[in-house]
Amino acid sequence: MEPPQTRKSTAPWTVEEERSGTKFMVKFGRVVLWSVVGLAAITGVRSWVSPDKAPQQAPVQVQQPEAYPVQDAQAVASRFAVSYLTFDEAAPQARATALARDLPKGRDAIAGWNSKGKQSVAQVIPGAVTDLGGKRARVHVEVLVNAPAEPAKDNLPAKPAEQKWVGLEVPVFQTSGRIVVTGQPGIVGVPTSGPTVTEQRLVTSDLKLSALTKPVIDGFFAEYGKGEVESVTAPGAVVAPLPTGMTLKSVQSWTVDQGSGGDRTGTAVVIWQFSGAELEMTYRVQLTRVASAAAERWQVADVRGGLS
Repeated sequence: MEPPQTRKSTAPWTVEEERSGTKFMVKFGRVVLWSVVGLAAITGVRSWVSPDKAPQQAPVQVQQPEAYPVQDAQAVASRFAVSYLTFDEAAPQARATALARDLPKGRDAIAGWNSKGKQSVAQVIPGAVTDLGGKRARVHVEVLVNAPAEPAKDNLPAKPAEQKWVGLEVPVFQTSGRIVVTGQPGIVGVPTSGPTVTEQRLVTSDLKLSALTKPVIDGFFAEYGKGEVESVTAPGAVVAPLPTGMTLKSVQSWTVDQGSGGDRTGTAVVIWQFSGAELEMTYRVQLTRVASAAAERWQVADVRGGLS
């Protein structure tokens, strides 16, 4: 008996058993895939595509130190200086009453005075305020005092009455919205001269225009001294008249700065007579060219004292 013939498969593929390694990779891939799906469900797909921006830190606020109230300190120190340097042995309580306005409550208002002598204040000029920190400051004040005449005594000659400048440095403190004087001041010297200054820049002069406009300047200052400037100033110019009693002696010099156009500036040196004296002064004068149908002329548009 012959063995049965085996039928050949007509399918286009053949089934092969998976190897153990391949099965493991397939299962591992499925685990990874479902893990990703679960993570997406928990955290949200949007956070993957457009992650939240890191919160921006608020800018650090730097608190600027409060500026010291300079004007208030100068006002209090000036008033205190007048009270401190004004005294009269015939009325000692007047000084104490004046000083108490600017001292802390309960502070001794005698302020180191022996209740002798007499002096008054003619003028006071507040100066620099030095911030010492902790709401404390030092104020420099310059005071013009009237010192009366003193008779000769103890083999010392008599002293005539005099006015003199003294410096006073006053310690102040800011509290409860006010400035108070916290201690005794000290008298200091007053400079007898100013600091050294470099030479001012020289300006080239327009000699032709200076000569042409000199009669204009002579006429202007003559009328300026009389207080009648409307006829010698340009239309629309506003020049306040000088005080009464000023008389022009002469215009010592007049030079126009080099330049061009219808507005020019020059320097005039003038001698005035008043109160029995003669004083030389310097002015910066602005000229403008005024034209009419008949002619044109130069007139003063403005005048300022001093050479800057």
